[in-house]
Amino acid sequence: MTGLRYVYAVCRPFDRPLPADLTGVAGVPPKPLAHGDLVAVVSHVPEADFAEEPLRARLEDLDWLSGTARAHQSVVDALTEVTSPLPLRLATVFRDDSGVRTMLEERADAFRQVLDRLDGRVEWGVKIYAEPREDTTGRMPQPRAASGRDYLLARRRQRSAHEELWERAEKFATRLHDTLSAGAEDSRLHAPQNPALSGASGRNVLNAAYLVPRATAEEFVELVERTKGEEPGLRVELTGPWAAYSFSGLDEPGGGREAGG
Repeated sequence: MTGLRYVYAVCRPFDRPLPADLTGVAGVPPKPLAHGDLVAVVSHVPEADFAEEPLRARLEDLDWLSGTARAHQSVVDALTEVTSPLPLRLATVFRDDSGVRTMLEERADAFRQVLDRLDGRVEWGVKIYAEPREDTTGRMPQPRAASGRDYLLARRRQRSAHEELWERAEKFATRLHDTLSAGAEDSRLHAPQNPALSGASGRNVLNAAYLVPRATAEEFVELVERTKGEEPGLRVELTGPWAAYSFSGLDEPGGGREAGG
């Protein structure tokens, strides 16, 4: 088949098949491309979209980018069910199979090192949001007072309540992160999410990832679940299990050349 090679992830050889109906980027099913003791999972993609110049333009198209990211993630998720993949960056593209094999050869030692570390492990994400009390319209309740002095006092109490919530949120987030880190092999603290981009309600006070052995995942999940509702005004969200993006060291072993490189 003609076309460029889109690479989703690198992994060790695996025996369990991927779902027969799984499609990836550009609607093409992924396939394993073996080289020695490593496997790249790839799809054939059209040059019209993924050669260097058109790809640069496509990456400015948010609808196209969103669809491509979902397709990429669906393949990585399917791989996570059968092995412990090292996911590569979105839109990692090579000219042909030979280019992919060259990448595997050049980075073999680094790939093996990371894959050994990730073997049998998955990533769980935990977020904490502080949610100030709102009225039924979704706005912060406004103080009602008969005089200007009463109004200012009410506003001061409102600010004090907010400050108390943020302080409790920070302490709770620190305590929970320490507890979860003790139950994980590794952890990463990410920058808080921007609500305008994430669409999540509340103020994000913890955005963390945890590397957890599959064998102890149930205990880790139960540990998180027990904290939900523990602190009024704070919402705990758990996501996963994911491929270990936060622990893959993509800047070192995962980088690939784009088509034409």
